[in-house]
Amino acid sequence: MHAVLRSLRTSPRHLVAGCEVDPAFPGTSLQRLRSCHLRLLSLAHEDLSADWEDVRRRLLWAGGMKDLPARRGQITTAHAFNDDNHCDLTAMAKNVIDNEHTGGVKNLSLGNRLGPLIRVASLPELGAGGSWSTCMLGCNEDSPQDVAHVQFKSRIAFKLVWCPPDYHSFVLVDDKGKFLAAGQPRGGMLPSMDLRASNFRMVQGSRYERVPLEYAERCRLFVGPERLEGFS
Repeated sequence: MHAVLRSLRTSPRHLVAGCEVDPAFPGTSLQRLRSCHLRLLSLAHEDLSADWEDVRRRLLWAGGMKDLPARRGQITTAHAFNDDNHCDLTAMAKNVIDNEHTGGVKNLSLGNRLGPLIRVASLPELGAGGSWSTCMLGCNEDSPQDVAHVQFKSRIAFKLVWCPPDYHSFVLVDDKGKFLAAGQPRGGMLPSMDLRASNFRMVQGSRYERVPLEYAERCRLFVGPERLEGFS
C-alpha cells in the first residue's frame, strides 16, 4: 500500500495550458496512470493470489481495460498478461492513441496500429486517454525502447514480472521499477512455465529486474503476509 501511495506522490508533472503533462513522456495520461495506481491500492495480496483468470480480470480492471474474450472477428484483450510480452499496462493520452510504430522497437514490425483496439477496450471512468497491454520487448535498455516509451511516448502504469526461479509469484512494478504489488495466482490457465521464464528474461539487466529478484528471496524466507512487510 505504501509503495503505491509513494508512486502516486512522485509521478512527474508539468502544467501546460492548465493541463498536467509529463515533460519526459508527454504521451502519458497522468490522470489514468494515477487512477490505475489507486485501483491497485484497493487490491489485497489475496486478490492477486486467487485463480489466474480472476486475477487477470482484476489486473485488467486496475489498468482501465475491459475483459473482452477472444471471439472471431472481434477485438479481444485475452492476450493481456497471458503471455511473456504483453505485460506492460500503458495509460496513454488521447492525442497519442493513434500513434504508429515508425521504428525504434527492435523486432517489431512498422505500423502496429492499436488506436481502434484501445478505444474499444478502455474503461472511460479512469479519465481521458486509453489503456492497453503493450509489448515490453526492449524494456531492458537503459532508456526503455519498448512500445509504451517509443511508440506512445508514455510511461507505463505498471509492469507484470514473474519471479524466478520457480515463477509461481509475480510482482507489479511502476515505470521506475519500484514495487507496487505482488501475487501468487493458481489454476490451470496460468501462462506456461516457459512463457513466465521468458517474461523475466526480458527485464534482466534493467531497472525492472531488482524487485522480482528481491521478492523471490523474500518468498524463500517468509510465508504469508510477512513477505510483504516493509518491502518496497
